[in-house]
Amino acid sequence: MQSYLRITAAKFHETERVGPFLAMFDPESDYCGCNYAIPDFGAVPTEDEVARLTEAFRRRGRVPNLDFLREAVPAAEAVLVQCGYTPERGLPFMICTPEQVVERPKPAGISLVVPKTVDEFRKMIRAQNVAFGEADPDEHVDPFPSQLSGESTSVMAVAENGEVVGGGVATGIIDGASEIQGIAVIAEYRSRGIAGAMAEYLTREAHARGARSVFLIPALGQREPVYGPVGFKTVAESVRLSLV
Repeated sequence: MQSYLRITAAKFHETERVGPFLAMFDPESDYCGCNYAIPDFGAVPTEDEVARLTEAFRRRGRVPNLDFLREAVPAAEAVLVQCGYTPERGLPFMICTPEQVVERPKPAGISLVVPKTVDEFRKMIRAQNVAFGEADPDEHVDPFPSQLSGESTSVMAVAENGEVVGGGVATGIIDGASEIQGIAVIAEYRSRGIAGAMAEYLTREAHARGARSVFLIPALGQREPVYGPVGFKTVAESVRLSLV
C-alpha cells in the first residue's frame, strides 16, 4: 500500500528524490495536501537527510510535511520528531477485499449515476466541493483526464429533483489496488446512507475491474458509521507530520 501511494501521487506532481524520501510538489498550489513527501518502505532516515528534505520544501516556498503509513515506516517518525516535525493527526487506513463487501440498503429517493459527460462531471465535482466546505465551490470543477478516460471510476448521487448531491471516485488499479477518494454528500442529504452506498458501488466496481484490495483513508468520525458497515477494516494508521 505504501508503494501504491507513492506511485499514484507521483503521477500528478513534480517530484524530487531526497535520500529515502520521495518529495512531491504542486507548482500551482501551496496546499499541504498537494505538497508532501513519502518515505521508502522500512526507511530509517538520518538527520542530514531530513534537513535536506526540509530544504527542498523551503526552496519552493512550501511547508515541509510528510504523509505515510506508520506501520510501513516504523522508525521514521521518531527521527522526524527529533528534527522538529510535529505529528498532526493519525487516521485509519482501511481495506476491503472482495469477500468482505457488505450490501447496503439503497438510499430512498437517491439514484447512483455514473457521470459520462464533462457537464455531469462538473456537477459532481461541484457537489463534492460544496460538501467539503470549499470557499468557492465553482472553482476547480474540471474533471481529471483519468475520469474522462475511464481509468478511474466515478459515481454521483442524484436526488429525485435532479440535483447532484454527492460523489466519489475509485482510482485506477495499480499493483492490484484501488483507492476510494473524495466521497462527499452535501449537508442537507447526510445521514441517509448515501456515502455508504457510493462506497459500496465504487468498491464493487473496483473489484470487478481486477482490484484485489480497495482502500481508503476516512475523514475523522467516518470510520465506523460510514465505511465499517460496507466491509472496510482498519489495518494501519496514516500519519502526517509537518514543520512550520
